[in-house]
Amino acid sequence: MAASIQQNIEVVQMKIAKAAERGGRPLDQILMVAVSKNQPVSVIQEAIQAGITDLGENRVQEAALKQQQIEAPVDWHLVGHLQTNKVRSALEIFDLIHSVDRLRLLDRIQKKAEKNSRQVEVLIQINASAEESKFGLDPEYFLNFFESAANLDRVQISGLMTIGKFSPDPEESRPFFAQLRHLMDLAETQHFPNFRPKYLSMGMSNDFEVAIEEGANLVRIGTAIFGERQEA
Repeated sequence: MAASIQQNIEVVQMKIAKAAERGGRPLDQILMVAVSKNQPVSVIQEAIQAGITDLGENRVQEAALKQQQIEAPVDWHLVGHLQTNKVRSALEIFDLIHSVDRLRLLDRIQKKAEKNSRQVEVLIQINASAEESKFGLDPEYFLNFFESAANLDRVQISGLMTIGKFSPDPEESRPFFAQLRHLMDLAETQHFPNFRPKYLSMGMSNDFEVAIEEGANLVRIGTAIFGERQEA
């Protein structure tokens, strides 16, 4: 018999706790986001009933449809690539945008936030593994990017995000996770006015334990909770 959503969540939580202990990290400082892309609302509701408080979605339109049906007080995270023409809709849905990787996108977010007299919380996505198939900022341009974004007063940069190396061996992602932690520390020393370090978002179902050992305090878990996704 296949494990239930609740059982899967309990297994992930146990692994998070052990990884936090190995890394000398307080467990209560690590946030698990359940990535619910292509999952039906009924399954997502089951996860919420099992204690999930944060949902991650890859697509703005899919998240909008789900949000209309889910009344539970959950936080919504955009973990997929964001196109500039979807910024207005994204700001209406998501509490945190993980995937900002270019100044044009950040400028658009600033303008929409100004129009609505609000602050928008984002993470900067870094392509630490330099894989061509991934979005993300080249680490070489990291500080230049932050300097260029420093005058965007409606945008709060709350940390960094990366995706580990596409490999069956999670250890291959360790150096890239360590690099992201280093970049986070480096950014803190620069005292950029709109940088409020809160989240180091790295680690998914296959490598979240390594990510936590290297400093992640936000992990994005899909398959380990919901099983293999049925592509839409």
